[in-house]
Amino acid sequence: MRTGAQFAAAGLIEPGREAAIDAVGARYSVALSRHLAELIDRTDSGDPIARQFVPSTEEMASGSDEFADPIGDGARSPVKGLVHRYPDRVLLMPTLACPVYCRYCFRRNRVGRAAGAPDADELDAAFAYIEDREEIREVILSGGDPLALSDARLARILRRIEAVDHVSVIRIHTRTPVAVPSRVTPGLVGALTLRRRPWMVLHCNHPRELSPEVEAAFARLAGAGVPLLSQSVLLRGVNDDADTLAELMRRLVAAGIKPYYLHHPDRAAGTARFRLTLAEGLDLVRALRGRISGLCQPTYVVDIPGGYGKIPVLDAVPGDRDGEWTLKDFTGREHAYRD
Repeated sequence: MRTGAQFAAAGLIEPGREAAIDAVGARYSVALSRHLAELIDRTDSGDPIARQFVPSTEEMASGSDEFADPIGDGARSPVKGLVHRYPDRVLLMPTLACPVYCRYCFRRNRVGRAAGAPDADELDAAFAYIEDREEIREVILSGGDPLALSDARLARILRRIEAVDHVSVIRIHTRTPVAVPSRVTPGLVGALTLRRRPWMVLHCNHPRELSPEVEAAFARLAGAGVPLLSQSVLLRGVNDDADTLAELMRRLVAAGIKPYYLHHPDRAAGTARFRLTLAEGLDLVRALRGRISGLCQPTYVVDIPGGYGKIPVLDAVPGDRDGEWTLKDFTGREHAYRD
């Protein structure tokens, strides 16, 4: 569903709010899969799945500390569709389409806008950039969602990357197996069958997202030899309590997935309602110690605004006043950060 009328018909917004939701959709992409919609509890006004995907008029207000490009993709993009932030790896974005659009997305100004995705010539230029730089050892497919591509197109991209001698790791970041588990078909598994299986990093934020259909999709991927990791975003009103986080991480590990990153929410425009302070996040992560095993513990990270990369929040140095921090990037440069 993509329109206010569809959200109202599904009982996900109150009648009379259709025009307001369409106004949000005119500024930011809106889509919710049938699978996720069926997981939403209509009787719970604070349902954690609805909060992630159902548009809100709060998105139309932006603070002075929010940005269209909060992690600085543009500053680190030498060619269209590619971000080179770290010396040995690049992010390749062959599509900006997603099966669902998260309301807290840090690329929300771009995703769902076909004009921003690279065309065939621009994608060739991105491949050439990778081929010409032997320091690049890892290519991460992101977007948008790479699994929004057809099996054939995804296979062509993966095999083009696999043919680069100095690239030893391919990683795919995706929400699709959680949002549309039926997408994990034999055809998709075939597209992922390379000499070295690509790593897949699955985006999941709440234990209720791990439905039987989703766990079956994970099992199909694992059965094909695809190594699975997870990344989650720490979101107010969704997973900002230790019990929810502990259950999520335990269930991911039980499904054969290693929790990789827990992201502090980025300062994307119109997302203030989701953000915690670094201190609140640290308290939650510390509460997980001893509650869940080391196997279940993700690394809690924050992206330094401006394109300087992510760091473990445990490495952030508090300032003299509440909410002030110093973040040191991977080159050793220090950056001021304020909640």
